[in-house]
Amino acid sequence: MRIVLDTNVIVAAFASRGLCAEVFEVCITGHTLVTSDFILDEIRSSLLKKLKLPKHVVREVIEYLRDVSEIVEPDLINRSVCKDKDDLPVIGTATKGNASYIVTGDADLLSVENYRGIDIITPRQFWERLR
Repeated sequence: MRIVLDTNVIVAAFASRGLCAEVFEVCITGHTLVTSDFILDEIRSSLLKKLKLPKHVVREVIEYLRDVSEIVEPDLINRSVCKDKDDLPVIGTATKGNASYIVTGDADLLSVENYRGIDIITPRQFWERLR
């Protein structure tokens, strides 16, 4: 499967061991992780500002994500699709990357539920579907 993990899921995966870390691990070992520079920039910012990780660690995380992911340029998505305009490039990443899922904890994005056959689900829902 081709999967887009939203910024909040990847940041949570690097912040602590738990469900998001397990989902991340499953995605990079058994599936294709699809991302974009937009998502990587959000991850970089969150790791620096929210987790306050050192710059060299953040740089290594971003390099690692580039190595284990397929990077695409997001499709342009109509503004009417989602409440939060910052979620549009995440959806665009999924459409451009032919993803089956967007895995996120973002309520606005989750409210979309499905876009052009791409299921938008929580890490827990994704984990359950894998079983």
